[in-house]
Parts: sequence; C-alpha cells; structure tokens
Amino acid sequence: MARNQDKHMRIVFMGTPFFAVPSLEALRASQHEIVGVVTAPDKPAGRGRRLQGSAVKEAAQKAGLPIWQPVKLKDPQWLKQLEAAEPELIVVVAFRMLPKVVWALPPLGTINLHASLLPQYRGAAPINWALINGEKETGLTTFRLDKRIDTGAILGQTRLPIHPEETAGSLHDKMLQPGAKLLLETVNRLARNETEPRPQRASEPLKEAPKLSVEDTWLPWEAPVAEVYNRFRGLSPYPGARGLLQMGQAEYLVKISAAERDDTPAGEAPGKVLTDGRNDLKVACRDGYLVIKEAQLPGKRRLSTPELLNGFKIGPEAQFVIKT
Repeated sequence: MARNQDKHMRIVFMGTPFFAVPSLEALRASQHEIVGVVTAPDKPAGRGRRLQGSAVKEAAQKAGLPIWQPVKLKDPQWLKQLEAAEPELIVVVAFRMLPKVVWALPPLGTINLHASLLPQYRGAAPINWALINGEKETGLTTFRLDKRIDTGAILGQTRLPIHPEETAGSLHDKMLQPGAKLLLETVNRLARNETEPRPQRASEPLKEAPKLSVEDTWLPWEAPVAEVYNRFRGLSPYPGARGLLQMGQAEYLVKISAAERDDTPAGEAPGKVLTDGRNDLKVACRDGYLVIKEAQLPGKRRLSTPELLNGFKIGPEAQFVIKT
C-alpha cells in the first residue's frame, strides 16, 4: 500500500497569477515530477513599460523548472515540445482556455482547480461574484477539463465560509492553501487510481461568474445598502469599486478602496453625500449608508477619509451619479 501512495507522475503545470503559485509549490514539494510549467508571455508593466513575467514564471524560475510561454496554444512547434515532455497529467490553475489538442494529450487528461463550488460560479471571476451576490459560503473544486468551460466531472471539493466583511482580496488569500491542499490530494488519488469523478448537476439555478466589465464596477447607490456593500466587497481591491461624484458642473471619478456599512435608515436620496468636512464621509443608499474610509481621486494616491477631506472640499451639493 505504501508503494502505491508513493507513486509519482510526470506533470505539466499551467497557470499565470499568484493564485496558482501555492499549488505549483505543493506539487513541486510532493513525490510528483514537474516536467514543465506553462504560463502567459511576459507583458509590459510599470511606468517604464518593461516586460515582466507572471507570478508563476517567477516561482518556476526560482525552482529551476522548465518554462514555456507559447503565444498560441496550437503552435505546432510548442505542441511537439509538450508531447516530448511525456506528461501523464496536465494540471491547470488560473490559466486560459485550452484547445482539445492540449487537454486531451496526457494519458490521464487534464484537471483544473476552480475557486467555487461548481457547478455554481463557472467563469473567470468566481471570487468576485460570490461576494457581489452576498454568498455566505463558497469553496474550491478540482475537475476534469472537457470541451466546455468549467463543466467537467468533479474530482474533489472543499467548502469555505465567507465572513460578512470579507473582500475579494482576503477571500483570494484564504483560498490559497486549501486550494493547493485539495489539488495535491486530487493528484495523489489520480496516481493511485482512486478517483470517483461525478458529473456536474445543478440542483438550483446556476449563477455565472463572467469576467468583470467596467459597468460592473459602478456602485448601485439606488440599491439597498447590503447590495451596495456586497458589490464593494466583491470589487476590492481589484478592479476596485467606483462612483462618479458630481459637484455643480464638476465631476470626479472616485475609486473607493475601503468602506463600511451603516444600516441607519437613510433620510436622503440615494447617492447623496454627507460629510462633516473632517473625518466622516458617507453616501446614502436606498435604506442605509456606505461609509467611505479610503478613496482615490483621479491622478492621486489612495487617501484615508481624513486625508482626503483635508485637501478636497466636498460641498453640500455633492452627489454620486446614479448609473442607469
């Protein structure tokens, strides 16, 4: 039995953002062999627009692992390199959609780690949308890739509670180690031929998790404060919640980076700004207030509310525009 538990596999790992790094490190520290790491091509970043590699590339370089950065996943030359590596399994964490010629190549196919309890929240932004929708629980899923996005047979799941004040950033970080643990457990079960894949079946209406658009980042001031606060949480810290502040003829795009919820019944129209001019800044919603604790004006750095009010006068006519 111990011999079966120690069985190792040749694995190609695919991922790009930091979310994938703990999973790569867990596999590298295991008995399995990472024969190649596939990640996105370097991109210009920063003021100098210098080319910068992904978080996964940086981790792979430190570990001395072979790295591939194909622009096109159907490139014949790269496919020959992938085939020559003879992977028994491909593992995907936060990477782009794969063509069948790639995911069907290894004898054991390709598995993915997804940041939701599938079949709920299929798509590119499951962490964000779970918070926007006010979920109290989420989780992680390992599953087999097939021709449709996030629809393959489930191999394993881990449930996680969502704290009422959780943000997309804190939930992302909370998922890192449980995700790596679940992925390694799944790979080990595959190596021992102990998996029992189960088809995805929805017992309730499905909630999708598409990539966030610019329109999704506007806070809906006319909605109940719970909904406004949930949207803020789902957008924090990235891509960031936004509002268009109007004072007379002037308009300012405000990015809200820290906020709290105040359930005191609002006596003002949604979007109305209330401030003492020194420390307090809040915006009326349908039935309460969003209290702004930190914000950023165009061309400025993020400022706490006292810092912001110290250099930016908000008049009594101030109002956040209701987006329609």
